[in-house]
Amino acid sequence: MYPTGQQISFQTTPLNVQDPTRMMNLDQSSPVARNETQNGGGIAHAEFAMFNSKRLESDLEAMGNKIKQHEDNLKFLKSQKNKMDEAIVDLQVHMSKLNSSPTPRSENSDNSLQGEDINAQILRHENSAAGVLSLVETLHGAQASQLMLTKGVVGVVAKLGKVNDENLSQILSNYLGTRSMLAVVCRNYESVTALEAYDNHGNIDINAGLHCLGSSIGREIGDSFDAICLENLRPYVGQHIADDLQRRLDLLKPKLPNGECPPGFLGFAVNMIQIDPAYLLCVTSYGYGLRETLFYNLFSRLQVYKTRADMISALPCISDGAVSLDGGIIRKTGIFNLGNRDEVNVRFAKPTASRTMDNYSEAEKKMKELKWKKEKTLEDIKREQVLREHAVFNFGKKKEEFVRCLAQSSCTNQPMNTPR
Repeated sequence: MYPTGQQISFQTTPLNVQDPTRMMNLDQSSPVARNETQNGGGIAHAEFAMFNSKRLESDLEAMGNKIKQHEDNLKFLKSQKNKMDEAIVDLQVHMSKLNSSPTPRSENSDNSLQGEDINAQILRHENSAAGVLSLVETLHGAQASQLMLTKGVVGVVAKLGKVNDENLSQILSNYLGTRSMLAVVCRNYESVTALEAYDNHGNIDINAGLHCLGSSIGREIGDSFDAICLENLRPYVGQHIADDLQRRLDLLKPKLPNGECPPGFLGFAVNMIQIDPAYLLCVTSYGYGLRETLFYNLFSRLQVYKTRADMISALPCISDGAVSLDGGIIRKTGIFNLGNRDEVNVRFAKPTASRTMDNYSEAEKKMKELKWKKEKTLEDIKREQVLREHAVFNFGKKKEEFVRCLAQSSCTNQPMNTPR
């Protein structure tokens, strides 16, 4: 109720109905809205245009900063890439000097087990896939790894590890067999499929893949061969021995029922393989190296004993096979390898004690690491270039919108001719 005597007056002035397009996005309680009502929309148009232009200007500034950030990233990445190029050249010169220097040998060393002779052992298998790859490497050197067909090939099993003891080298080679020793190791499945191609009838296409490569150097691959895909192997996922540069696996030693380690136990085969420093870098996308993938799948927890008698006495605690230095082989529990020993003529190399070779191996490791980092940097550069181009495109679109806004604002701010 209103107080007695107070009269209520109603204004009869007609409402000022405004264009709904001009009312869009305006808060009715804002000064802009009030001015819209009071001044017929002219001031509101100007204020809204100014507000919109400032907003666009702020967006342009933020987008410009984003473009500059991408450009700074590109500048940094390209600088890093140039430094790597220089380091690679310097390392190549250093490796060339090491390679040309004489390599001293130990008087007691077995030359047939030296690293440079492993290639000769493989080349004797002329019609094998490993023989073809080794011959290509011999003929073309480092350029062989740049061929599209062999780019994803890590190497041949026999060349990827070394063993200190001659007897152990022979017995492990016998355990694996010639086929496994000559298996071709690839990084991923695409690399595997590139080695062998098939025609429309499902037959091997001799004009493609490794067969074509063999024909180009006068070799024909006669038999089937194994190709090992590192990415598809189930890796070892346990712990590693602390502070071990070779990243040996921390496997529990076997124990007899009385809780003691069996006499004559020397270790696990997977840990007795010495991986060349050049191959110690991780080779799978999940960070697993050759020991966790290749050699763990070849040997698993294969135990090594000093004598056959030691191995037999340890039967209660042998689960994944065992070998002895005097030629004994147990492939699986209950399966013994008997008869005359069929020696495989491709064996793991014996690590050389030469300081020069150690330096060269270390240089090879650094070279692989540098090339790997360079590849990653090139990928980062490509990604930043795409992001920058996208940001520049968006900046251009926003700039066009800003220019249109300024043009509309200029038209709105032009003085209106009022009739006298």
